Amino acid sequence: MVGNAFVLCTVGQDTVKDNPCSPSPCGPNSVCREINGQPVCSCVAGFLGAPPTCRPECTVSSDCPLTQACSNQKCVNPCSGTCGFRATCNVVNHNPICGCPPELTGDPFVQCVPRPPEPAVPQNPCEPSPCGPNAECRVVNDSPSCTCLSEFIGTPPNCRPECGSNSECPSQLACINQKCRDPCPGSCGANAECRVVSHTPMCACLNDYTGDPFTQCTPTPLVPVNLSPCSPSPCGFNAICKEQNGVGSCSCAADYIGNPYEGCRPECVVDTDCPSTLSCIRSKCQDPCPGTCGTNAECKVINHRPACSCLPGYSGNPFQYCSIVPAIEDETKYKDPCSPSPCGPNSQCRVVNGQGVCSCLAEFTGTPPMCRPECTLNSECPQDRACVNQKCVNPCPASCGTFATCVVRNHSPICACRDSYTGDPFTRCFPIPQALPPSTVEPSQPCLPSPCGPNSECRVVNGGPSCQCLSSYIGSPPNCRPECTVNSDCSPSQACMREKCRDPCPGSCGSNAQCTVLNHVPICSCFNGYTGDPFSNCYPAPVAPTEPSVVDPCASSPCGPNARCESGICTCLTDYQGDPYVGCRPECVLNTDCAQNRACLRNKCVDPCPGTCGRNAECLVYNHVPMCSCPSGMVGNAFVLCTVGQGTS
Repeated sequence: MVGNAFVLCTVGQDTVKDNPCSPSPCGPNSVCREINGQPVCSCVAGFLGAPPTCRPECTVSSDCPLTQACSNQKCVNPCSGTCGFRATCNVVNHNPICGCPPELTGDPFVQCVPRPPEPAVPQNPCEPSPCGPNAECRVVNDSPSCTCLSEFIGTPPNCRPECGSNSECPSQLACINQKCRDPCPGSCGANAECRVVSHTPMCACLNDYTGDPFTQCTPTPLVPVNLSPCSPSPCGFNAICKEQNGVGSCSCAADYIGNPYEGCRPECVVDTDCPSTLSCIRSKCQDPCPGTCGTNAECKVINHRPACSCLPGYSGNPFQYCSIVPAIEDETKYKDPCSPSPCGPNSQCRVVNGQGVCSCLAEFTGTPPMCRPECTLNSECPQDRACVNQKCVNPCPASCGTFATCVVRNHSPICACRDSYTGDPFTRCFPIPQALPPSTVEPSQPCLPSPCGPNSECRVVNGGPSCQCLSSYIGSPPNCRPECTVNSDCSPSQACMREKCRDPCPGSCGSNAQCTVLNHVPICSCFNGYTGDPFSNCYPAPVAPTEPSVVDPCASSPCGPNARCESGICTCLTDYQGDPYVGCRPECVLNTDCAQNRACLRNKCVDPCPGTCGRNAECLVYNHVPMCSCPSGMVGNAFVLCTVGQGTS
């Protein structure tokens, strides 16, 4: 049978002249025309792109502007007929958002009705909770009883997570999501083994395997015995051996550092591999501040984490917007301990027995005044999760094309076509066509079939194929890829839209509202002097009398980190030392705070060797890192077991 497989197949007729368009080499959604004996491909009307990757105007909503959604492969307004009676509709990130006006309530998808009067609620001694953050309040004999939540330690109101940095965990564990956990799962590729050294996962290929242990190790191919000084390679993993004057010379692969004869590693794998003022982003030590804080806020990096605070004279949420602090006119009226709030950003203050009780808002973690979202950078999530909308989630859904598989490596989705399939794994994979008989391939057509891989173009230069990536794709054939596939591929001030890093603000906010991009997400806020829903409409704020508040000497948080304030006097917390007005710190935070033969474990300078090496192995500390080796006359894996070598005198 012959013909266009996307339209009609008919019984083929024996002809003398071969038709270059049968079968069609153009791919789906395209047509083939014969011109001067050569096939010329073009996309079918209504499809975009260039063969063999012709595509409709859209397949998912992310292919459309933020104010439209993909319906029947067309970008349309999703609001039509979506919301109920008296409801308003706004399009945010392709989705129709239905809501009732402030004076109404109900199901905005059915009908909005006037608000009923609120019933009286009996007083509960646990509402608001006097127990502080990370604690649970229970009513016992009409009185509140406080206990720390599971997974938190301490005593209310000072319940805290198990750890805040790697130094608070044993050397074979790392601080992940405020828990001391094994950092190995998800860190290494297939056929690789993982060892934890000073909280850092070290990957190495198994015996008889080779490759990048952070991605995939493959069986070492059998090669004929030769006298090359680079076979077998004298180099460590992630190192390259080059023969120079009959001698093998080792050097680290691109973007790797270390001793090439022992093993090279990326510049960083976890944050503690970087100075305390930088974070590990895409295996590089970089400043995490750009795009993190809101308007009128400043950013400081403390222990690899960006800490946002409002500028002097401003208050509010430093992750979104800080506004000018209004002047206090009269200090003789009622004194509210929660005005101004002493709790810091992303927190709430409740008055309990005349005292202000602070707690973090829902979906925020930490302890006031240091409440923060679950994540702002990928490095704050497990290796198999990515930071999306300040949540650690699986980045795979909707990242890969049809008939493609997805594996998360170092927070990024890695797409690949299934076995026996080929094509662009980010768009669509097709079954590998059967190879044509050798007699049908003309030597004068080195680009048929193309050797360049997906998202690339093949040109004949001097009788040979020349490959280059298509426009709007980066890399080099056969590994041409789009500029981005997930938001983490872009800078924090941009988002991945249609495989391009772009400003996500246009079309996101309502009238009289301003937009700021924080960690790839457009944050809308009303201008000064305006109030309302910044995603739909902001209107001039009514002038209301302000109640002056008591002048609390601790309200302005005059103390530094890890210090407490009592009656305006700052003191360091237990086990911390330093100037409480500048910042208190433990004995150590980084390994460099300790002597060369000590490492920082649980904020103490200790010997990192105990429990690190295998039986019969000896341990020496170099630059805070325990190095294991078998003694002279013994062989084996120094991290597991050393045995007496056979055949030694």
